Amino acid sequence: MNTTMTDQGPFEKLVTLQIPETEIDKSKSGAARKLARELKIPGFRPGKAPRPVVEATVGADRLRSEAIEELLPTAVTEALSELELEPAVTPSVENMRDIEEGVEVDVRVTIWPTLDTVPHYDGRNVEVTTTEVTDEEITENVDRMREQFAELESVERSATTGDYVSINLSATDGDQSVEEAAAEDLLYEVGSGSFIDGIDPELEGASAGEIISFSAPLPDGFGDRAGQTVDFKALVKEVKQKRLPELTDEWVDDVTEYETVEQLSESLRARIQQMKLSAARNEFRVKLLDLLLDEAEIEIPGAIVDGEMESIFHSFSHRLESQKISIADYLQITGQDQQAFIDDLRSQADRNVRTNVLLDAVIPAANLVLDEGEYRDLVGALGSQTNTDVDELVARLAETNQEKELRSDILRRKALDALLEAAVAVDSQGQPVDLSPVEEPIEDSGDEASDEEPLEDADDV
Repeated sequence: MNTTMTDQGPFEKLVTLQIPETEIDKSKSGAARKLARELKIPGFRPGKAPRPVVEATVGADRLRSEAIEELLPTAVTEALSELELEPAVTPSVENMRDIEEGVEVDVRVTIWPTLDTVPHYDGRNVEVTTTEVTDEEITENVDRMREQFAELESVERSATTGDYVSINLSATDGDQSVEEAAAEDLLYEVGSGSFIDGIDPELEGASAGEIISFSAPLPDGFGDRAGQTVDFKALVKEVKQKRLPELTDEWVDDVTEYETVEQLSESLRARIQQMKLSAARNEFRVKLLDLLLDEAEIEIPGAIVDGEMESIFHSFSHRLESQKISIADYLQITGQDQQAFIDDLRSQADRNVRTNVLLDAVIPAANLVLDEGEYRDLVGALGSQTNTDVDELVARLAETNQEKELRSDILRRKALDALLEAAVAVDSQGQPVDLSPVEEPIEDSGDEASDEEPLEDADDV
């Protein structure tokens, strides 16, 4: 096959190939059979009309075009093999023209980008949020638990934020009473902002027996009248404050799985630290990749970004479908417009591709390999989820492109781990931060713990 190749960019090639007229003539018989199955030709059953009849029906040009279309996939595959090109996305035909010997076709081929130099990452400092747990955080968490068991008690003073007031509420629109906005003995938390706009400033400082007046729009839930401004009056009948239970070992034993305040505090400290460690590890990963991607000069062809964008969209829409949510419903729920949604998809796709290109460059730089034993172990772990024999799954993956994709994914994961291991997490003072998982203390339930029982790893919680 007569094939030529010219550069169209760092990672794009224009392949020009020729299909001889003799090959096109050979392909016309198959094209005629295909057309015969699609056409209704009087006197012939579907697919049984001979080539001359089909050609007379559709015309010589149509038959020749169909023949070329039948030949093109194989011709492109052979040309790419001859040039040792491996396309990253499906090649696209850009031009086709008749020549004396047959037809000449221009095909744009996009190959996977490569990065010549990996930005410095060994010993690279990356600042993360501190993972230390303060006593104030423990106190805040304990107080939130106490809030759940708080009791209300009447007080002889004006209301302040956080207090509860019992009110009788009425509303009028001119001379007309708005009955649906009326309520008696309504218990409301001052400062919560969870009721009528403008009521909180009026209740702040009000005492039992006072009547407050203000104008405000009717909140959602009033149907067609929602948003309509009316005049409200509220009689403050009673002011109540929350009384938190005393923090004692007895209270902890009654309402939690722990016996003492100390045990509860230790458990809270461990859990908060686990959450902080998880957040810091994610922050470390994202910031390190951002630093390296900003420094790496990676020019990504638009076709590859488009392909990744389509993949993200299909995966996302499939998850929405499983929840019986349409894309239109999702946009309405999130308040996004279509263009903002598309821009976000493209941004995600671009970052995904650039990250993979970076990790691909790290693999040889860090001398990472995937031996067959490791690969089989990982495939076996996948097979165990569906009770599939490892040899059967290995063979099945080898028959498709999935083996290559799986091996690539595994090596990229290794590359990411290598980056995270080589870089250093530091705090705002430049001091190293230990992001290794911590062991959660065994809770004392009154029984002696077995010496053989392993401690639960924080990453598994």
